[in-house]
Amino acid sequence: MNMFTALRASRASAAALASVGVMWGAFAGLVPDIKDRVGASDAELGAALLASALGGVIAMWAAPWTGQRLGRFTLPVLGLVICISVLLPMFPTGVVGLGVVLFAMGISVATLDISANVHISGLEARHGLHLMNVNHAMFSFAFAGAAWGAGLGRKAGLGPEHILPFMSLACLVLTFAMRVPQVADAPEADAIDAPRRPPWGAIVLTGLILFSAFIGENATEAWSALHIERTLGAEPGHGSFGPATLGLVMAFGRLSGQLLTAKLGDARLIFYSALLGMLGALTIAAAQSVPVALAGVAVTGLGMAVIVPSVTSILGARVTERQRAHAISRSWMVGMVGFFIGPSMMGGIAELFGLRLSFVAVALIISMILPAIWALAWRPARLAGQP
Repeated sequence: MNMFTALRASRASAAALASVGVMWGAFAGLVPDIKDRVGASDAELGAALLASALGGVIAMWAAPWTGQRLGRFTLPVLGLVICISVLLPMFPTGVVGLGVVLFAMGISVATLDISANVHISGLEARHGLHLMNVNHAMFSFAFAGAAWGAGLGRKAGLGPEHILPFMSLACLVLTFAMRVPQVADAPEADAIDAPRRPPWGAIVLTGLILFSAFIGENATEAWSALHIERTLGAEPGHGSFGPATLGLVMAFGRLSGQLLTAKLGDARLIFYSALLGMLGALTIAAAQSVPVALAGVAVTGLGMAVIVPSVTSILGARVTERQRAHAISRSWMVGMVGFFIGPSMMGGIAELFGLRLSFVAVALIISMILPAIWALAWRPARLAGQP
């Protein structure tokens, strides 16, 4: 199956994840300006980012309920919410206000993100296709484009109030592609033999892998710009090319993952990718120049690219249609804590020891993926509750 066929089969979810990418890419590219505007220290910025973690966890818990109530209109309705949320960083003038904004952004982006992933997993099960990596590539392309655009705007002297309205318009255009056609419910072929209880072992291990991967990904997204401009002394605006590089490399990595999965399988691909992510984070920590730091960002992005979509596919294949939304949302609850706590952790470590040691900590956390994927992939019968 070629990538264009995969995108046609999952147009709505691809547009949804692209909208999420626009929102976070714009925010990551504007972090230096937003931090200066609210007068936050590294630790205070990290604490404000914890508010988005709280919002994300609440959204993950409620995601199955939201999907049941909105049905096939879930993605476009949540897409409209993102159009508003992307504008919010224009308004806060203090750390508390930024925390409130990030809480609202965390709720909106996490709800759309998990809803899109549940939709993709259902399509994979219904049609027997692998769609996760190509869909997540759309997030990465959009993230890279938004971060790059934010960097160019900053170099031209524009602020968040000038840049974010254009990002909101891009999200609005994407919302028109999120319409999901009405289809008959898929038959529950395994309903008789399927265990009533979800496979909690697999859910917890998937959550741990997502937690580690999201820390590696989002900590680099949120702090690479500051690391490049402050630690390495780059000119204002050049730091935005850190998250832009990450997003672009992750996009191509996920497109490659769409092909590599068929040859290596999801589990081996995740294992080797985690090793690459560790190497990239250590390279960023040791970098003495901007090109070396960007190379480290690129290697990190290549390593992190396929882990989240691939492990979500593994879990989606382990559960029944009725269990899918609950299982994925609960594993992503754990994972999304990493998505948001990663930047917060970086802020605390940076305040005490500097950003170099922060990226060493990221490498150590990524290493947790190695034993977790071994347990998830090579002990499947026990985790699924089978004899």
